[in-house]
Amino acid sequence: MPPGEKVKLEKWPTKMDPICKTKKDYYKVLNEHVQELSDLQQLHYASNHYALLLIFQGMDAAGKDGAIRHVMSGVNPQGCEVFSFKQPTAEELEHDFLWRTSRHLPERGRIGIFNRSYYEDVLVVRVHPEILRSQGMPDELIEEKTIWEDRYQSIVGLEKHLHRNGTRIIKFFLHLSKGEQRRRFLERIDEQAKNWKFSLADIHERKYWHHYMKAYEDCLKATSTHHVPWYVVPADDKDNARLIVSRIVLDALKDLKMAYPKTTAKRRRELESIRKQL
Repeated sequence: MPPGEKVKLEKWPTKMDPICKTKKDYYKVLNEHVQELSDLQQLHYASNHYALLLIFQGMDAAGKDGAIRHVMSGVNPQGCEVFSFKQPTAEELEHDFLWRTSRHLPERGRIGIFNRSYYEDVLVVRVHPEILRSQGMPDELIEEKTIWEDRYQSIVGLEKHLHRNGTRIIKFFLHLSKGEQRRRFLERIDEQAKNWKFSLADIHERKYWHHYMKAYEDCLKATSTHHVPWYVVPADDKDNARLIVSRIVLDALKDLKMAYPKTTAKRRRELESIRKQL
């Protein structure tokens, strides 16, 4: 998503031609990506200079969980953590809107994954502005004409700060069509094993579809920057979406200047001493 460009999501595709013609080909490519990602993550961990933060946003049933599960399946759990941000707790509401996510930013050498993120406070909260009243902010700061721009600036400022300090951020918006969401909701009802995924709240939020699209359009325009752009991923085809996500993550890791720590002469002598003891 080019920085500052006006966004009309209805003009952005939610589906594209399949990258792979068969399921066999898809699993072959995905497994190659997963293995390559595993190797790069080990190098990333050993190098210990950068942190990598992946942010996933999208409507309900867009495939965020599945993308994370499949793409990151080969990553060492010791070097990766996933955080899902739902309705804020009472403690979180006592702080600024960036606080609850800032506590979980990845350390150098690690990968952090946010399944939803601080962007919820310019998406869900914008669609349901009554939530602002529950956040405990002073009345004079709750001005709907300016608060969203203020929050965009806070987010961009945070991401610039993190980038300057070695955290690389990759932001994915999984772009799902309303028709495909309906199909996936029905699937969750019809397949007993998927019943747990479905709630009446999902249907309630679906009524605000056009409000969410407008909120996403404004958010993408305001917060896609040169160093931390948004990637709008066509999400109607889960397989394609996962391959796109994995390719972007791989390219981002390859762009980092990483190397395994060099062994010093002193360290080599220590190792030779250990060898003799063994």
